[in-house]
Amino acid sequence: MAVEFISAVHTTPTTEATPGGRRRESFDPDYTRRFVHALDEGGFDWTLVAYGSSSVDANQLAQFVLNHSDRIAPMLAHRPGFVAPTQAAKVFATLDRIGGGRMGVHVISGGDDHEQRREGDYLDKSERYARSEEFIRILRQIWASDGQPVSHEGRYYRFEDFATDILPVQDALPISVGGSSGQAYRIGGRLGDIFGLWGEPLAETAQQIAAVNAHADAAGRPPPRIWVSFRPIVAATGELAWEKAHDVLGAVRANGSVENWQPSNVGSQRLRAVAARGERHDRALWTPLVDATAQPGSTTALVGSYETVAKALLDYVDIGCELLSIRGWDPLTDAIDYARHVVPLVRQELSHRGATTVKEPA
Repeated sequence: MAVEFISAVHTTPTTEATPGGRRRESFDPDYTRRFVHALDEGGFDWTLVAYGSSSVDANQLAQFVLNHSDRIAPMLAHRPGFVAPTQAAKVFATLDRIGGGRMGVHVISGGDDHEQRREGDYLDKSERYARSEEFIRILRQIWASDGQPVSHEGRYYRFEDFATDILPVQDALPISVGGSSGQAYRIGGRLGDIFGLWGEPLAETAQQIAAVNAHADAAGRPPPRIWVSFRPIVAATGELAWEKAHDVLGAVRANGSVENWQPSNVGSQRLRAVAARGERHDRALWTPLVDATAQPGSTTALVGSYETVAKALLDYVDIGCELLSIRGWDPLTDAIDYARHVVPLVRQELSHRGATTVKEPA
């Protein structure tokens, strides 16, 4: 199993734990450049370029990442519905050319109706997932066309004799699908090369993986690689890590709490249910930040010494996770700490396992 590490691009130093919370300035080029360099030099393989209705343009940010890195690959989040798939196929292929084959696309259907409507998308969730499925199939058809004309008539998209001179360096960019609903599992299993999950306890994560893989089996295709996301809090000792964790929680709470938060997306609903069962799970999973942040997204932490958190990540590898997403509450400092102290421990153990695996005789 080839295990890779993924982060998420931060374009400012502010997070939910920063005094005053996230601030409105959305793009500090100098900070972003330093953050990308830290990921590149620290041995990360991927970094998510997130999408939000009010955020910096994700396509241009992905190009910024490519221009300021040598090895890291952007995983570009994209919401179908705002750009025609013909145009998107060219944009993604162009970025892949700029990066010399360093690109992936993370297709997000959208779990919040209000957020979708901010940009003029009034489809309901079921239709958004159906549109995403059609969108992915069109991308793959265009990239497999070798520049020959492609026509399509479907429920959400229609075009005739589209041809492009720009194709990816890769045969096709890896396509990631994320989500925690049955619809997400179905599309991810049937079409995804990668499937993204937020960090839940091991048992629940294994159940989600099985659900995705069942759809892949039914479609007669290999299962997607699983991407699991955490926001670890680490230090040289467990005691120091827990002090740091409570400091982070206090800082988040000082920025204001939200009473009776009712998320509309299934992923956040699942995280809230996990948090309601208790603060600590398995080796190092810690949940109070789920409700303290009151935001959709990856908010569960792995807390402990470098060794403890490395072992916790390996627990997820053992149940089938191949991409380990780790990003912090002090983004640049945490990325440097992960690269120095956690990533090497995980890779050393995986290398040791590979070296000591004895093949059964034929």
